[in-house]
Formats: sequence, C-alpha cells, structure tokens
Amino acid sequence: MAERGHPNFPLDPRYPSDPVVATAVSTDYGVLDLAAARRWGYGWDPAKSPDLRPKGRRMTYAEYADLPACNAAASRRLMRGIDAKRDWLYASTRSVEVDKAVRRDPRMRAAWDVWSRCVAEQGFTRYPDPVAAYGDDAWQRGGDGNTRHTRRERATAVADVMCKRRHRTAELWHAVRARKQAVDIAQHRDRYAAGLRSLRTHRTNIAEVLRKLG
Repeated sequence: MAERGHPNFPLDPRYPSDPVVATAVSTDYGVLDLAAARRWGYGWDPAKSPDLRPKGRRMTYAEYADLPACNAAASRRLMRGIDAKRDWLYASTRSVEVDKAVRRDPRMRAAWDVWSRCVAEQGFTRYPDPVAAYGDDAWQRGGDGNTRHTRRERATAVADVMCKRRHRTAELWHAVRARKQAVDIAQHRDRYAAGLRSLRTHRTNIAEVLRKLG
C-alpha cells in the first residue's frame, strides 16, 4: 500500500462503510453447557463477546481502491510453494463429505431421533437434530450472531442439553465422526499428507515475512 502512495495505511483498517457480518458460534454438536443454556439459550453473554471489529482508522476510498491488488500480492507471497487448487486446506474440503457421511449413518440418525423425541416430550419443537435447534429462526439471531435469550429459547436450550446428557448424544456423535474421519484419512492418505505439507509451508512463509518485518 505504501508503494501505491498510502504510506500510513493502518494494519487493521476499517472499511469506508461497515459491512454487515453474520456470526454463528457453537460447538460441532450444538449447545452443551447447561449453565450457559439456562442463562443465554443459544446465544451468549453480550458483555463477554470478543470485539472482532478492526482497531485502525477507516480507510479512504482511494486506499480501498488499491486494497484488492495489495491483498492479492500478499496472498501470493504467503502461498509461495503451495498448490492452492489441489492441496490447500484439503482437510477442510473433506470435512464436508465426512459430515455428509455422518448424517447418513444409521446409528447417528437413530441417536438424533431419540434426542428429538426427548426434546418434544418436554413440550418443545421436534427438531431433526441439535444443529437445527441451534439455528432456529425463532431465536432471532442478530448480525453479531447473538440471540434474544427469550424464555422459550432458554427453556428449549436446557431441554436440548438435558436430552443430550440423558442419551449420550454428543458422545455417540463424536465417536461416529471420528470413525468416518479415520476411514476418510485412510482412503485419501496421500492427499491429506500433501495438505499437511502445504500447511507447514504456509507457516514457514508467514514466519519469514514476520522476521523481515522485525
């Protein structure tokens, strides 16, 4: 950015106009903490939410116009020696397929059905799985990812956690996912290994840049 005439460009700038950012926060298995469910439902304490907004000044429109080219140059430097199309974040792309396999697993479908009946028997919606309960539009999740913490939301979240505990839903879910991941790794071992090498190269590139920056 300095080479393009912006010598005082901040490291963590705000955009000329603030974009809308939606955030969802959860474990892989939905809500698990009973105390948090009782108080915050499917959201969290707004006073303890991390402030992820940029700390620098708002960039000018002239700076904003040059930002894409500089971002691209930075990405090329950090991705040096990496086959981005083939290897970069390979495990993340496979996680989508692993999750599909988990959802098809008869043991998992049966476990979710038991959990769903348990929640419904307490007077709440019969959700197909805990992720659907967490993401229910009724909780009116805002742009920051937090919810309204209504009485029904909190009561539903408590029933959700209690039913998971009663029927060991999260434990079974974790075990099924671990088995699916192990099978996927065994079937694509070379690609996972290449992905790991790419990640290590990326870390090396970052370390080199940081050393030069002092």
